[in-house]
Order: sequence, then C-alpha cells, then structure tokens
Amino acid sequence: MCGISGIFGTGWKKEQLAAMVSSQHHRGPDAQGIYFDPAGRAALGHNRLSIIDLSPAGQQPMSTPDGRYHIVFNGEVYNYLELRAQLSDYQYHSETDTEVVLAAYQRWGKGCLDRFLGMFAFLIWDTQEKSLFAARDRFGVKPLNYYVNDDGTLFTASEIKALHATGLPAEFDQVTWATYLSSGAYDHSNRTFWTRVKALPAGHTLTWQNCRIQIRSWYDLAERSGTELDQRPLETVQEEYLALLADSVRLRFRSDVPVGINLSGGVDSSTLLGLVQQFQGSESEVSAYTFVTGDKNYDELPWVEQMLSRTHHPLRVCKLTPEMVPELATSVQSHQDEPFGGLPTLAYARLFEEARADGTIVLLDGQGMDEQWAGYDYYVGALNGNGLAGELIQGTMEPPVRPSCLTPEFLALAKPFIPQEPFPDKLRNMQYRDALFTKIPRALRFNDRVSMRSSTELREPFLDHRLFELALRQPTDRKIINGTRKWLLRQVSKQLLPEGVVDAAKRPLQTPQREWLRGSLRSWATACLEEALADFGGDYLDESAVREGWQSYCNSEADSSFHVWQWISLGLMRGSRRLQVPLTHGAVAARLADVA
Repeated sequence: MCGISGIFGTGWKKEQLAAMVSSQHHRGPDAQGIYFDPAGRAALGHNRLSIIDLSPAGQQPMSTPDGRYHIVFNGEVYNYLELRAQLSDYQYHSETDTEVVLAAYQRWGKGCLDRFLGMFAFLIWDTQEKSLFAARDRFGVKPLNYYVNDDGTLFTASEIKALHATGLPAEFDQVTWATYLSSGAYDHSNRTFWTRVKALPAGHTLTWQNCRIQIRSWYDLAERSGTELDQRPLETVQEEYLALLADSVRLRFRSDVPVGINLSGGVDSSTLLGLVQQFQGSESEVSAYTFVTGDKNYDELPWVEQMLSRTHHPLRVCKLTPEMVPELATSVQSHQDEPFGGLPTLAYARLFEEARADGTIVLLDGQGMDEQWAGYDYYVGALNGNGLAGELIQGTMEPPVRPSCLTPEFLALAKPFIPQEPFPDKLRNMQYRDALFTKIPRALRFNDRVSMRSSTELREPFLDHRLFELALRQPTDRKIINGTRKWLLRQVSKQLLPEGVVDAAKRPLQTPQREWLRGSLRSWATACLEEALADFGGDYLDESAVREGWQSYCNSEADSSFHVWQWISLGLMRGSRRLQVPLTHGAVAARLADVA
C-alpha cells in the first residue's frame, strides 16, 4: 500500500514531482523514490508503506532488467506467488508483488489485468514507445486521479492534494457540488469535487502518448456476471461460495507485517471472523478492532464481545468522543480532499489510529456483502415495485437532502444520476448501481483515505470479483425471503458463526451523529456552517434557508442529519485547505540534488 504520482509530457518541473511525493508522505512513510525519464518526457514518484519484502529491494520505482519499463504501484496483487511461478524465467531482484506485476505486463501486456486478484492502481512508463499505461482495479479499491494541463501534460496521483501541490489550480467543480448537495450522490462518475481533476473509473485503463489520452474499460461486473441466473442446486452454490470466501481471506493474509481485523456486530464482519478462525485455527490471536462512542443505542460492542467470547483474539476498543470531533474532522478532511461520511468515518479513523499505534499495519474488514446479497432496506422495496427509487442514504424516514436550501442558479447546475440497467430484473440493477456507482465507490474513498492517514493498509476480502460475479448470478429468492435480506449468506455463515449472530438485524446507523450535532457539538457545527456561508452563501447556499434549516434541525427530533453534514462539509473543506505540507522530505530532496 503506497502513494504513487507521475507527470507525462514536457510542461513540468522536477520540483513539482517532489511536491507530489511530499504531499503523500502519509501513504508511504517507509521510503520515497523518484524516476526521471532521460528524455524528459516522464517522471514517476513513489511513497512506500512496506508490506511485502521489507528490504530495500522492494523500493520503487522499479524497472525491468532491460530498462524498458518503469513502474510505481499502489495496492496488493494477492495471487502474486502463483503468478511468479508462471513467470519463473523473469530475472527477479525482490520478493514483492510489484515486480511480479512488472513481469506480467512485460509478458502479457494489458492482458495481465485479468490474471490479477487484488486491489491496485499503477503507472508503467515505456521508455521505448514513450508511452504510459495506467490501470485501476475492478472495484476501484485503490485510487488514481489525474489532471491534463492546457499543453497536454498529464499529472496523475493517488490523491488530489498531490495534484494541487504542483501548483495546478484548485477550484471547486460546481456541477459535482450541486449534484451532491441536491441529491446526495458523489463518487458516481469520473468527476471529482475539483475542476479538471478526474478519477480514473474502476476497472479502467489509461494510456498516454504524445499528449493523447485514451480511457478504456477492462472490466465490467455486469458483463462478466452475465444475465443468466444460476439454476444449480442451492447446496452446490453454497459450497462454491464458501470455498471462494475461504480462498479470498487466505490470500489476504499474505503479509510480512502484522494483520488485524475490523469488527462490528453485523453478519458481514462476523463472517470475516469465522473465516479467519477457519483459516488460522481456533488458537488464532489476530488482533480485532472495533469502535464505540459510549452510546449504547449505537455501539455494537456487546455483539462483538459475543463473537469473540470463545476465541483468543485480543480486542482493542477504539472510542470516539464529542471532544475529539473538531480536531479529528479537520485532519480527516485534509486527507479526504472531498466530502466524507460524517461521524462514522471519524470513528473509523480512530480505529486505524489505534491499530497503527499497536503496530498492526494491515487490517481486513467486511465491506461489500450488502451489495452482493441485497442487504440494504430499500432492496425489499425494489421487489415491491419501487424500481430504482431506492434512496442513496438508507435508514431514514425523511428526505436526506435539502435542495430547497440551494440558490436556484446553483441548483440548476446539478446533473441527474441516471443509473445503468444492464440486468433484466430490478434487484440486480440496484445491486449493480450500488456496487459500481454509489455505495461502494464512496465507502472505498472514505476508507482508503482514513486508513492511509494513519499509514495502514486496508484489505477488502469480500470485494473479490469472483464472489460478486457468483452472487449476482443468483435468483432473487436466494437473496431475500419473506423480507429477510442476505438469505443465502446467512445460510453459509451458519457454518462459521455462533448462534444468534447470523440472525442479528442490520443496523445502518452506527454513531450518534444526529444527537451530537444538535447537542454537545452544536457550537462547533454552527461555526462550520457559518464558515461555509462565509464563502458559499449567496452562490451555492441560500443563507437564510440554511440558517432556518439548521435551527429547525436543532429544535426537532429529525431522524436524518445528512443534509446538515453536507453543509458542515463545505465549511471543513474551506478550513482544511489552510493546512500546509512541507515542500520536500529528506529522501526526495536528496534525490533531486543527485539528478540536478
């Protein structure tokens, strides 16, 4: 897990690459490296978080023995040992998966992507063709953002702040903001919240040559799943799915640093615990982490303790208090670069802080099961004829957004989100929407940034494409029966979990955000709103409507605080940009001196 950056073209300076690398120091504090193409057409930067092969041999950028290809890589290809055996004639200099990726590209070209099991974003510079090949994993677990200058020079990096660190203009994209504030949709396209900054879509490649860019899809979940339903016996499907689950978890334990697991009280993370027990045995002492807020109405500690009661896993309880929120929110926002998911994201950030302090560098969690097996409440509505009207925010009875608090001119900029419908049935179309355009993309961005903020690697064993493809082939009556969601998963999980855990109800709200914002955090929230109005009142926001809406929220028992957090996000975005990062870290500065 690392930070990558690159510049391609002629309109750039070496100091810009140094600034990009420095701005992503948190993504890889163990080493920094740079490469400059002798012809001056390309530059690569890398921040290393050492996970596999901790020796200096694992440092990047890496090159093929003939010097033609140069790579910077972020993520993990978990089946690298199997691929290395297939590519045994390559002259390896390390034990890393990065070098296997380089060998695979040299052998198979872009066809290597279909052979990878993992999460990744990488840049490969071809010194012979003077061309770039970049790719992002199937679900977009690892980020890759880019900016094309007026002269065709391409800047690309793991995080948006690295692009802006070069001096490129940092201006809000009003269309994205209007869409987000009016509908709650974000991370559903290649647009970001910043003008001209694009995100390479999940499952896509980017090629650059002579200032010409091509973006192409290399993986589509609907295409690979197919529209035909799986009519095999239920027992056969359950056996295959459980075997894939076990293999996915086994592969994600490949690491040269300690691995831990994130737990909540739900079926998904408890299934993960059961799989860890199955893989490592009942004596496993892998550390488990969970967050709490001190509010028994939200905390899932009793369920977590129940899961761990018959195991040897040490539990680290990571607490978020109202007093922590102001400083933590500013820090998390400075790492997110775009709006994030409120107090649940802050609570998750606390978890990674504690893990890093313990020396646990890799964590696994249970993201992805709700989209695979129709776990959200509105999926049931889809079966009752509600089509794709499912809300982007679940668990509330009232509308989560307040478009009436936007100025008419700004609201008119919003682009309606029209989801693709590649399947013949409503339920699978909704699952596809959530997996590729709404739920998973935003969760992955939140989680990547808060984990990397603490220099920890987050692995998602349930975001294995083999699991998703199998799940999407299943008929509706294997997902929802008599209102019970994730039905087949629950049957599989009964083989792994203690009695009572499998049948636990889904609890979408995990922090007392509603109560804290109108209670102990009211003064802070008010200050954030005023910060937002100072810059965006009259242009984005109707000032009187926002203040009236805030007072109404504080004086009511409204069950949704999403719109309030949207306004707070504007204030946080404005404030976080005041944080400064040093121009260069020592290793990068020394390397610049060497090539000057």
